[in-house]
Amino acid sequence: MSNPLVRKLECYVRLSEADRLCLIDAVGPGRMIAARTDIIHEGDDPRAVSIILDGWACRYRQFINGRRQIVSFLLPGDPCDPHIFLLDEMDHTIGAITPVLLGQISGAALQAMTARKPQLDLAFHREALATAAVQREWTISLGSRTGIERLAHLFCELYARLAAVGLAEAKICPMPITQSDLGDAMGQTSVHINRTLQELRGMELITLRSRRLTIHDPAALARLAHFDPAYLHMTEPGGRDTVRRA
Repeated sequence: MSNPLVRKLECYVRLSEADRLCLIDAVGPGRMIAARTDIIHEGDDPRAVSIILDGWACRYRQFINGRRQIVSFLLPGDPCDPHIFLLDEMDHTIGAITPVLLGQISGAALQAMTARKPQLDLAFHREALATAAVQREWTISLGSRTGIERLAHLFCELYARLAAVGLAEAKICPMPITQSDLGDAMGQTSVHINRTLQELRGMELITLRSRRLTIHDPAALARLAHFDPAYLHMTEPGGRDTVRRA
């Protein structure tokens, strides 16, 4: 598979070969982060933009009593906010869920690159806007969707995002997150998540086994979830076609 950051950005903007090579060179080979290890902590100085090249991570906030709220999942190709270096400190923590291959671009390097490459500048801005739209959809889920609709919507979204970077096919995609992770993201207990998963299985909509999700009837799951992929804003062919199959 080609560089996942390139694949992700090409869901929003057509890039030239020079743009692609510039991105790959800027990110470099990356370094490995162990599973269940924090990549950057709340309060740290975000001097560089982190790029998930392989593996899964999440953004989260944690209370003193240990309670955690996951506010987004980060997948291969995701930049962890391309403008984060403009802030003085992190307002959340990014943690690895699986082993993660992490690339980084310094703020200065990213600014210099996007100043030279207008298509890359546009791509990063569109990606940031799409990420904000995903966050709004999560807020809608937490406020208005039922428990089963919430989980069904998350599965539709994750499948679509993975398919867009070439990591899902034939109704199957990786799903390495635990029931505890799902509970922290959905605002529910692990027991409630387990019951909801059983209900989705009983409706013959999904199978979740061996860290892989199979969506048996994507259209029915999308109807249950009130899932409309328009909020992902993947308008280029590389993203649009795969999203619609979710």
